[in-house]
Amino acid sequence: MPWTDLLHRRERLPAAADLAEGFATLLQGLGNVTPFELAVAGGRRMATPGLAFLVGYQAALRMLWPSAPPSLGALCATEQRSLRPADMQTRLRDLRLSGRKDFVTAGDAADWLLVAARSEEPGETPRLSLAVVYPGEPGVKVEKLPALPLMPDISHGRLYLDGALCELLAGDGWDAYVKPFRSLEDVYVLSAIAAWLYGIGQDSDWPQALQLRLLALLAGCAEASRQAPNNPAGHVVLGGLFAQFEALAREIDEALGNGPAEWAQMWQRDKGVMQLAAGARAKRLAKALAVT
Repeated sequence: MPWTDLLHRRERLPAAADLAEGFATLLQGLGNVTPFELAVAGGRRMATPGLAFLVGYQAALRMLWPSAPPSLGALCATEQRSLRPADMQTRLRDLRLSGRKDFVTAGDAADWLLVAARSEEPGETPRLSLAVVYPGEPGVKVEKLPALPLMPDISHGRLYLDGALCELLAGDGWDAYVKPFRSLEDVYVLSAIAAWLYGIGQDSDWPQALQLRLLALLAGCAEASRQAPNNPAGHVVLGGLFAQFEALAREIDEALGNGPAEWAQMWQRDKGVMQLAAGARAKRLAKALAVT
């Protein structure tokens, strides 16, 4: 990470009504960057916590699929609020997908979609494959859903697949993609959100000690980004980073409360995103501590 870029104050990009257009503008400005640089430098430049989250999410997708197109994408896995392969009904047969995915982050704005689908033969243990489809192609339909109170500027959609022709990615869909994405998303979303807060702190002249602690958190995220997502030691490191972030909560709230009301209101509205996967993280940390 070129830390000098982060240390220098940067103009924040205006929030674009079109998420895909806004992401394209960001990529054009950043140039050729690693996923971690995308999360941190991109998160720093975003106008809202939700947009910073989206940048971290895109960075995680690029770790999952390094040859991803340079445009907005989404992972489509959840069905009926579950990620368990046995609960999924979406099916892959002869490079064609049929089924439904219920919650797709920015799905209506995405240029490409990674879809987890059952691919085992009848009577076999559930097995997942991961395939790529493109919105607008025959058999691919994304329905935009109503905005949520949390991060209302980030849309989400429901994906319908009806014999959609797809491209298949190599490897097991669960072990190589869906399972590790949980860890990757945690690393890169934490990085992007911490960078957004660090930028607000720069612009609002927060106490230097708080800014330095956020910078140290980002340095820790850089190390976590170098760990394999299935590495228990990396999960312990990541657990420490989330504990460090949570320990800053009161200071961050106080600093925001002493600055422009706009930033404080945004953060109070959207900060709950960092708690959405807290239960899964706690279980993952407990397992990691038991084997390290």
